[in-house]
Amino acid sequence: MAEANKKDPAARMRELLNGGKPSPVARLPKKNSAEVVSSLPQKEETSTKQMAVAPLTGTKKKAALPAAPKPASVSKGIRFNFGPPFWTIASIFSMTVNIILVIVLLTVMSNLKKFNLGSAMNIGNSLLGGLYTNFEKMDRAHITTRIPVQTTIPVKFDLALNQQTSVVLSQDVTISNARVTVNTGGLNITNALTTIVLPQGTTLPIVLNLTVPVDTTVPVVLNVDVDIPLEQTQLHEPFSGLQDVIKPFYCMVNPNALKLNGQPVCK
Repeated sequence: MAEANKKDPAARMRELLNGGKPSPVARLPKKNSAEVVSSLPQKEETSTKQMAVAPLTGTKKKAALPAAPKPASVSKGIRFNFGPPFWTIASIFSMTVNIILVIVLLTVMSNLKKFNLGSAMNIGNSLLGGLYTNFEKMDRAHITTRIPVQTTIPVKFDLALNQQTSVVLSQDVTISNARVTVNTGGLNITNALTTIVLPQGTTLPIVLNLTVPVDTTVPVVLNVDVDIPLEQTQLHEPFSGLQDVIKPFYCMVNPNALKLNGQPVCK
């Protein structure tokens, strides 16, 4: 023991402080340095662990503590791995579209034999040609009808008369104090006053010179024939526009199409 104390100055100093008696701490059961280290809190600093282990180990050498792990560096920043997901999604979408197009193409090719291209062209020619021709006919059409008119027209004016005419007496007319001259073979009367009676039915020539006011209504009953060409109305523009819309498609299926007047449509 003396040799051990000589070798350990710290132990000798503790004996002197205790009056030459061994330290009570030295009489405690000793533990391995690994157990002492594991029983201490993990978050304490390395220096604190060494100070706590030194009185318990006595003369033994200090156990080497494992180095604390270095904290991960956070200075690199956040990095987004954008490229691979985007190209993956784009590739999947492109492959899906291509598969759909291939399926549609195969379906069309399988039904192409059943579809008669010549008959389809004839149908398109007849359909487009019929539309174009009918629109042209509508533009060239006329509205013809007979409109009955039944109404009354007011008439109001002054009628001036100045003409010679003859009138017939409807009854006997007596003319008093008329001067007459009668020359006969046995009797001569000159400028004598007399009374003359004109019998009924006598025709007398007269001159009419007067103004007659007219104020009346005249009934009118007649039929009016109407003939309106549509190309001279506001309907010409929409009919011509419909022909222009159909014309490109009609010329595609029938480049030699003709109008109603024999002129080519596709010029």
